Amino acid sequence: MDVKNKWDIIIVGAGPAGSAAGYTLAKKGFDVLILERGRQPGYKELFGGRVYAEPLKKIYGNELSGAPIHRWVKKEKLSFVDGNKLVSLEYQSDTSTSFTTYLPQLAKWMADKASEAGALLVEEVTVDRILYKDGKVVGVGSGPDEAYADLVIDAEGVNRLLLEGLGLVEKLKPEQVAIGAKETIKLGEDKINERFGLSKGEGMAWLLMGSITDYIPGGAFVYTNKDSVSIGLVLHLGHAIKEVKEHISQMVEKLRLHPQLRNLWIDGDIMEYGGHLTPEAGPAMMPKKLALNGLLITGDAGGLLLNVGYTIRGVDFAAYTGYLAAEAAIEAHEKGGFTESNLSVYEKKLRDSFVYKDLTRLTGMQDLYSDAKMFKALPKLAVGTASRVFEIGLETPGIWNSFTQARKEAGFGLFSLAWKGYKLMKKM
Repeated sequence: MDVKNKWDIIIVGAGPAGSAAGYTLAKKGFDVLILERGRQPGYKELFGGRVYAEPLKKIYGNELSGAPIHRWVKKEKLSFVDGNKLVSLEYQSDTSTSFTTYLPQLAKWMADKASEAGALLVEEVTVDRILYKDGKVVGVGSGPDEAYADLVIDAEGVNRLLLEGLGLVEKLKPEQVAIGAKETIKLGEDKINERFGLSKGEGMAWLLMGSITDYIPGGAFVYTNKDSVSIGLVLHLGHAIKEVKEHISQMVEKLRLHPQLRNLWIDGDIMEYGGHLTPEAGPAMMPKKLALNGLLITGDAGGLLLNVGYTIRGVDFAAYTGYLAAEAAIEAHEKGGFTESNLSVYEKKLRDSFVYKDLTRLTGMQDLYSDAKMFKALPKLAVGTASRVFEIGLETPGIWNSFTQARKEAGFGLFSLAWKGYKLMKKM
């Protein structure tokens, strides 16, 4: 690290959490160093493609209009897939609260905003340890180099190797994370508009579950960018380890070639492929403390991501928790320093925020992912009912009889289905 070795604040990671924190702190006049291990912010990051805007508006205000927004999502789709058949629920609106983008573009924009505010961003630096001395964090190390600070903000992401080194978290368990893989297919703006029924600037977010992941808990996604489509899978790692019979890249290929989907992008060119781990366990994988003497933990490193099946909130949660960490640091500094007592306001801010409330309120949705039988039966029930209702031969089937036959084939007793449905709805 060819920079001075003493700073007010060092931030590890220039992802959404780290850059939002750096932007907020630098605007307040703090001497901020952001260390990023990739060639540029977002270079080593991966996500599906959609970002919810309201948390970013809170951080950046009108400046968000300059962000690399591809399309505003005005069409939502949820599909149950069983073999070559699917049943979909679709929602359309003239308004939108989320947009699609490429994460490297958005992450770079956020890091640039932090730099413009006065933070120093240094790329291609792998921080391999957090320095701890006399009961407090005092800086970070990278190989033989060390840099010191009054406060370190850990925004290292899901792998949490630095926190493991401090003994603050245990090694990740398979049931705590999911593995994601995606392809980005270049298609052209006009073709996307025509094939997905969109107008200029409008986007679609499409989530699918069922045989599309070989009934392994998780799901598939399709997001429309400006002139490309992002498609991919998210599989809960604990189940995937036991049940996946082929490389995840082959599963993504099967998604791309699915008979009901392939014509949407049949003449497109694959321009990107990648994979990534994401936190899934919510509060169960949060460190016992997110604030210690000289240290704050934010973003994926704190397990602060929400996946409830019908939507995934990662980038906006990460950015907002980075913003909250910065706000807490500002208040702690005004109180006299970055002690654990002063920094504990971060945990209060987090508990009072929509992030923590959503994580705790909706954490029961994870039960759906652990109930492999239900995860397999729901698509079969939906598709089985629909195929009986719409594939009419000589006789016109009744909806209730179609549902009853599909329920029996899916292996659900009526009472069992009602009870599972009741428990699930209470957790949503």
